[in-house]
Amino acid sequence: MAKWLMVIGLLFIILGALIHYAPWSLNWFGKLPGDIHIKREHGGIYIPFVSMLIVSLVLTILINIIKRF
Repeated sequence: MAKWLMVIGLLFIILGALIHYAPWSLNWFGKLPGDIHIKREHGGIYIPFVSMLIVSLVLTILINIIKRF
């Protein structure tokens, strides 16, 4: 359990540093061709289907790699 927490913490640190020092590197996230944006007069809705599929795929691959070690 301690290894998992350390790996997750390290991933959060890396992601935080990436967002802080290179925010332009993640501008594509949320603007992919399968994400749904509906804007109306009194509000809107945003459903990031493709972005969440990519996040799910990356996390699944990372977890499977970590499990093998």
